[in-house]
Amino acid sequence: MKRMAYVYAAWLLLMNLLSFLLMGIDKHRARRGLWRISERTLLGTAALGGAFGGFLGMCLFRHKTRHFRFVLLLPLFTALYFALSAVLFGKGVLHF
Repeated sequence: MKRMAYVYAAWLLLMNLLSFLLMGIDKHRARRGLWRISERTLLGTAALGGAFGGFLGMCLFRHKTRHFRFVLLLPLFTALYFALSAVLFGKGVLHF
């Protein structure tokens, strides 16, 4: 299970970085009137583990802060992933 813990941590790190970068790129494109990243993609990366990065990007870039779905779902997904991680590591299912 030790290896699985590293895979899980690497997955979360990658998805959070991707989600954060996508928020920044989409904000940059929005300012310039360019082609945008779909909301489905932004929320999808959050749902697949990048919620904290997406939430951080939303706050830092002040992007999607007026969209109810983002304001509701990103903190919710973040809380769910923190809770899931706490359970998995706390119960000893995953450990380093």
